[in-house]
Amino acid sequence: DDGQQEDDNPPVEDEDQHHEDQPPVDSPEQDPTHNMEGNMEGDMEETPGPEHPMGSPDERSPGEEDEQDGYRQMNDEEEKDIEGKQKHFFDSIDTEEFVMPGVFDVEIKLADNQIKMVTVEVEKAQKEKPYIGGLLNRRNEIKYYHAFTQTDQQSTYHPQKLTREVQTYQYDTKSSVMMREFGTQMEKPGIFIDARKDKVIKPKPYFSSDQWKKLRWDRTLYIQCMIRGWFARRKAAELRKKRNDSDLELLRKQEEFRKKEEENHKQEIERRMHPKKEKDFEILYEELETWRLGETKKIKASTELKEEEKKLALQQLLYKETKILQQIDRLKITANVSNKEEKINKFLKAMSDPKHWKRSDERMTEVHTPFTTRAKELMDLYNGLKLPYLSIDERLDVLLHTKW
Repeated sequence: DDGQQEDDNPPVEDEDQHHEDQPPVDSPEQDPTHNMEGNMEGDMEETPGPEHPMGSPDERSPGEEDEQDGYRQMNDEEEKDIEGKQKHFFDSIDTEEFVMPGVFDVEIKLADNQIKMVTVEVEKAQKEKPYIGGLLNRRNEIKYYHAFTQTDQQSTYHPQKLTREVQTYQYDTKSSVMMREFGTQMEKPGIFIDARKDKVIKPKPYFSSDQWKKLRWDRTLYIQCMIRGWFARRKAAELRKKRNDSDLELLRKQEEFRKKEEENHKQEIERRMHPKKEKDFEILYEELETWRLGETKKIKASTELKEEEKKLALQQLLYKETKILQQIDRLKITANVSNKEEKINKFLKAMSDPKHWKRSDERMTEVHTPFTTRAKELMDLYNGLKLPYLSIDERLDVLLHTKW
């Protein structure tokens, strides 16, 4: 047994020798445990422990159990050594001197043992991040921020849901004090109960849930019919109103057009009967010339008239034209007199009218000056001298005012 144990123990002695001969760690890069934060558990799981050469623990001898305890003690010492080195490595990092680069590359090992390089861009914060979660080192008060709580997460939208029955239900609390206490008492010898105001209540036919659903359905249909009828009547009233408005607008436009045509017709007749402007006389001359040419063409184109009769007809046409021209000349003289009188009246009116001054509030103020007052007096004297059928005294009064 001792020989067999010596043959089985050399691998353990080699591990001890390997740990004893390991050179001291000068830097984190030379320390094989500097990356033990994320891979320590995986490495420890992948490292196989010493197998028991003798089978199950029940078959081991007392010497084998002592050797197994020695193995466990050695493994515990190795784990403590690794944890001490790891703590020493993290504590040795000077966070104040470390500057995070803007871009750095990360090696990712894929499932097919291929290495993929990923470029990571760092967004540096302008101010210190608030400490929401992570790790706080109590020894040197260094904060290690948690990646999930320190990054912006997509907010979950929870819409506000309201129930109609709850939002529209009105709660009312009432309390009442009965004026008289009531109770139940049966008649018996010595007790008389007045039953004159009692009411006999008889049960009605049972109203089932199906009947209630049917009644509710019928009432719903009735309400829908009434509402739809109201909507239809309201729509019909709107269409009827639009039709009536359009008809009234059409009648109004037709009436305006008719009045405008009548007014234009009256103006044209007035322009020909009492012309005042130069354009009115031009219209008369043009119509006279058109009439003359038409009559001359008819006379010359007539086959019933002889030459002497045609000459006589042309003489009569010339006489009519002369009469019309004389009438136009008399109208022109009358228009000149009327226009002159109107022009004088407008001139006197313009001089006698008060001045209109615009104020800061956009309103107008009438101002009478000495010149407008004198112009008003002169206009009154002029109109007084033109008045016909005045008596001698009135005429002398007007003349005396004009003189003085």
